[in-house]
Amino acid sequence: MPSIETISPDMPLFARTGINLASAGLGASAISTSNEFFAPLERMLADPPAIFIPEKFDDHGKWMDGWETQRRRDGGHDWGIIKLAAPGRVLGFDVDTSHFTGNYAPACRIEAAHVPAGQLPDADTSWVTILGHKALGASAHHYFACQSYELWTHLRLHIYPDGGVARLRVYGVPELDPTGDGQDIDLVAALNGGRILGFSDAHYGDFNRLLAPGRGLNMGDGWETRRRREPGYDWMVLALGARGHIHKAVVDTCHFKGNFPDRCSIQAADLSQFGDGLTDALITDSMFWKELLPQQRLTADAIHSFTDELAEDFGAATHVRFNIYPDGGVSRLRLFGRPA
Repeated sequence: MPSIETISPDMPLFARTGINLASAGLGASAISTSNEFFAPLERMLADPPAIFIPEKFDDHGKWMDGWETQRRRDGGHDWGIIKLAAPGRVLGFDVDTSHFTGNYAPACRIEAAHVPAGQLPDADTSWVTILGHKALGASAHHYFACQSYELWTHLRLHIYPDGGVARLRVYGVPELDPTGDGQDIDLVAALNGGRILGFSDAHYGDFNRLLAPGRGLNMGDGWETRRRREPGYDWMVLALGARGHIHKAVVDTCHFKGNFPDRCSIQAADLSQFGDGLTDALITDSMFWKELLPQQRLTADAIHSFTDELAEDFGAATHVRFNIYPDGGVSRLRLFGRPA
């Protein structure tokens, strides 16, 4: 199965550097909707790109990979409320109508709310428009920047008047959850703001799942490179969710049995003075970062924890380079430490 998505230079910067807060795989969920006759709202939050199966029908008609409402005849419009995977600040959206041609939603609007933990939006919830009315087209990605800088937990997507949306991606920055004073957190976890900036190859699986919570569900739930037929090794450059001191590294090869890497290593750097620096220069520079974890052997379908193997007195880091030798698959990477 080919890589489900690449970091394309044609995507807006917010889509290349933000975390998809509407990812079902990270914990986003559908709360309620005005209508989901043809396809449920929750399907719009799926991580893989939408697919189209010409011969697939169900009891309601044509099966569509996304959210689709019935045809309205009353002059109103449809809406759906979703809970974000984590409270966060929204940078922008991708309202994706892939495969919706004669049945796509012609326009949309997005509202946001901040609801206390453990509660659901109700009649008293205050909604704020963070994306005004925008026109949508058939079977296309629609990228819209967001100028709201507040912290949100829920979104309400309005479509006018009805129709379908294949995927809603909400790119943003999760609120860092320190889990308690003085406690180590996973500094590279997507839900703590960790993000992937570049890689040598991601031919198989879903590379974004490398930073997801939990263990891999199958061999496609993680980062896997093609078989290397030339000298060298594969690598990935990542930004931590916060500048911090890394005390433990965990490399999980769950479900990777005949295709796990032989070895791995980690380099790190403190680039707090230079910002995110999502450039070719950053990738080149990463080859010369200091070694945090020397090369370590990996085994099949196992959790590997490294603590004593980490370089002593390394100092704080903002970015890491994760190297695998010579190629293969890794389900999850965890880098536990304390924000500096």
